[in-house]
Amino acid sequence: MRQITLYIDVNRTLEIVSELKKHGWVMGKDFDFAYHKPIYDDFGGSNWEPELEKHTVFSFYNDINASYFMLRWG
Repeated sequence: MRQITLYIDVNRTLEIVSELKKHGWVMGKDFDFAYHKPIYDDFGGSNWEPELEKHTVFSFYNDINASYFMLRWG
């Protein structure tokens, strides 16, 4: 399994997932994804800067799909 991380918001994530599905890719067979919202440290530091940036991890079950994805969106 190959994983690719993009620092994008949830709306862009859903646009990409929708486009992948239009191309006939199937979740759980060709790819999966996980969106991670930003995490802020409420106990110290700056509350304006996230401790962990928002990002999406796309996972691919074969290298051909991962390569295409990187060329298209990476």
